[in-house]
Amino acid sequence: QLQLVESGGGLVQPGGSLRLSCAASGFTLDYYAIGWFRQAPGKEREGVACISRSDGNTYYADSVKGRFTISRDNAKNTVYLKIDNLKPEDTAVYYCAARGPTLAAMRLAAHVYNYWGQGTQVTVSS
Repeated sequence: QLQLVESGGGLVQPGGSLRLSCAASGFTLDYYAIGWFRQAPGKEREGVACISRSDGNTYYADSVKGRFTISRDNAKNTVYLKIDNLKPEDTAVYYCAARGPTLAAMRLAAHVYNYWGQGTQVTVSS
């Protein structure tokens, strides 16, 4: 059974940092590109970062560049999302997802991702 499980969310004060993890089971994560998405209440799901399958190239949404860092540890079958300088507007449920190859313009399009985790809540508040 293919499964992605996110962890590492929580309540953080503005300016703080978190590292989210996305662990895969039932399949080898390095066969897939992995994306991180977030969804705030009342808003559409937003792609924030992705990392390629083969060469580890990363891509970020403009809204998070400079604060979010995606990385992968294929030996641990895990992908990470480090978030620095957290802001209240980062509050959302964060999901990881896996996909095969796609066009560059589709890298953060949710519909091209085949497998999804259940999400982890990140709340930024003082």
